[in-house]
Amino acid sequence: MSTILFFLPFLLLFAVLAIYAERKVSAFIQDRFGPMEVGYYGILQTIADLLKLLQKEDIVPTKADRKLFLIAPVIIFTFVFAGFAVVPVTSGWEGAGIETGLFFLLAIVSLDVIGIIMAGWASNNKYSLFGAMRSAAQIISYEVPLTISVLSVVMISQTLDLQEISMQQGVLADSAEPNYLFGIKALGININEIGGILSWNIFRVPVLFVTWIIFFITSLAESNRAPFDLPEAESELVAGFQTEYSGFRWSVIMLAEYGMMLLVSFLAVILFLGSWNSPLPNIGGVRLADWTTGEVGTIAGHAWSAFWLITKSLVMVLIQIWVRWTYPRVRIDQLMTIGWKYLTPMALVVLLLCAVWRMFMI
Repeated sequence: MSTILFFLPFLLLFAVLAIYAERKVSAFIQDRFGPMEVGYYGILQTIADLLKLLQKEDIVPTKADRKLFLIAPVIIFTFVFAGFAVVPVTSGWEGAGIETGLFFLLAIVSLDVIGIIMAGWASNNKYSLFGAMRSAAQIISYEVPLTISVLSVVMISQTLDLQEISMQQGVLADSAEPNYLFGIKALGININEIGGILSWNIFRVPVLFVTWIIFFITSLAESNRAPFDLPEAESELVAGFQTEYSGFRWSVIMLAEYGMMLLVSFLAVILFLGSWNSPLPNIGGVRLADWTTGEVGTIAGHAWSAFWLITKSLVMVLIQIWVRWTYPRVRIDQLMTIGWKYLTPMALVVLLLCAVWRMFMI
């Protein structure tokens, strides 16, 4: 069963709920009510907006490149959506099952910039073109520290298989290579036998906690989310590369943005936060075979694995929303300074520390 069949309806449902949640969270942070009129506490407002978008006229500017203008939103969404194909949803459902799934994911999601440049160029609008150029510069710049941070996890895990990385963060009682708490053999605590939160990469290899912070910041820039949403800065570019889009095509671009939010959240959870593994330890009365995840391959196992993965990912999405409505937008010079002068050197230092950790402490 392909994960695509699962993620398409899930992504549509997620986008509707995430937009409503973003409106309510932003209203709470800024001491406002948010949507209140359509449905109970405004819960149907997003659905009403979606119906309005579907009925709006699909406008193509007279002097735009019509073919590129029409196909650009589809390309943006397609490349983002293709990334979900390799996401391991549960302990027994690994998606496409590509051994180099992590490499595929990083490669495919970086291609959405092609659609963004097409949208900005084809619109024949200077604000759209400025937004597209900003997006290209931003995504290319922040892919460097993001990729280096991912390499840190690969160095520790010694694999590009997302399902294997997930397995390593769970109970591995028969593992030939004990993984001691904080890498200190003198403690004598093999966290592969305990599982739970101690087996997550950010705890079993504490230096990866810094890597996770770097990954999170760069993922915001990759998703064009505030405070790195310069490609669509309303105060400077009206709406950036999507200025000329309306109705359904505009909603496809926004769906791709929320899809990217979810995708990078899934990736963060898989690489750093235990993936589909339970945060509860496999000790005492709390047994993995009972109610924390269930036996691998059983219905309970699939259900609990999916529950933990999706729950952790939604928490990451909530943090992204929280950041958007807390911090102001950075300037373009600050954007490049953060990426090249701070995040990239920090990611390289952490990569070196991960190499030392792999050689001497595990």
